[in-house]
Amino acid sequence: MSAERVNNSLLKTISVYEALLAGVSEETFAQSPSDGSWSYSETYSHIFQSGLLSLLAIDNCIQQNGELSRKPIHWIPWLILFFGRFPPGKIKAPKRIASMVKKISREEAKALILKFKLRLGEISRQVNAADPHQKIKHPRLGLLNAKQWFRFIEVHTIHHTRQLKRIEKQLGKV
Repeated sequence: MSAERVNNSLLKTISVYEALLAGVSEETFAQSPSDGSWSYSETYSHIFQSGLLSLLAIDNCIQQNGELSRKPIHWIPWLILFFGRFPPGKIKAPKRIASMVKKISREEAKALILKFKLRLGEISRQVNAADPHQKIKHPRLGLLNAKQWFRFIEVHTIHHTRQLKRIEKQLGKV
């Protein structure tokens, strides 16, 4: 896995989030679909807050503040990271992460995106140098090293672009 490739992919995906944000009203941004799923606002809150937490996990691996482990990643998370996709179906966010989700304004979303991009720029240059045996526990995927966390951010960020399309369809903005 090339950190540069993942970084470029993330920046490209973030541009999708930025374009949608620029083209949607504050009212539509906050509107929840009739099925009770997350609004654009809540999705942005989730993706960029969890992204920042994941960047913190990477930083902890880089700073050697993680757990030293030579144990390989479990086969299910390995498949997710290898193929770059979560299994089919809806997956609920872990309680700790879901409890952080809130409705935010478009301006708050812009600020979160900027904060994420700035932190991404700092961290992405250091990922390849991290000790592959320094790991931080992911709530669902288990112990991940810096490169695995970085790939997870990419997979997770792309995954939620599909959710944005579902929201758009449900709100009738197709």
